[in-house]
Amino acid sequence: MTVPADRRLIEVSGTEALWLLEGSAEGRLIYLQRETAMVRPAAHVMEYGRLVVRAPVQSAAVLGRSLLTYQVDEINSPAGTGWTVTAHGPADVIGNPDEAAHYRRTLSGWSHGPHDTLLRLHPQQVSGFRLARTVSGAGR
Repeated sequence: MTVPADRRLIEVSGTEALWLLEGSAEGRLIYLQRETAMVRPAAHVMEYGRLVVRAPVQSAAVLGRSLLTYQVDEINSPAGTGWTVTAHGPADVIGNPDEAAHYRRTLSGWSHGPHDTLLRLHPQQVSGFRLARTVSGAGR
């Protein structure tokens, strides 16, 4: 007879959350548009403590937003294990053409043209959790 396993969230330190974020390459950009949460797939790289994000969103949709959220995870669905990290902070659109060309070469995108935006997110709050399973009744 197998004993059912319970799912658990185990909070990680900010340092570990940044380490997990830095070791990944894709996530989701989250922003509000007309009081609705918009979620877009995105590619990213951490450089000098800032998150450079390439997302299929018009720059006008994120310009003037005081804060943006970026979420990354790696989840093994059958096992119910993995991790999730969320970074939250102000962001600005990368406007320098040389810098933008560099990131367009190094970060893969989902769209091109007006719906292809490069952002620099300055994480002020980073949180993360490990997803784990425990055996029910263990330690009792």
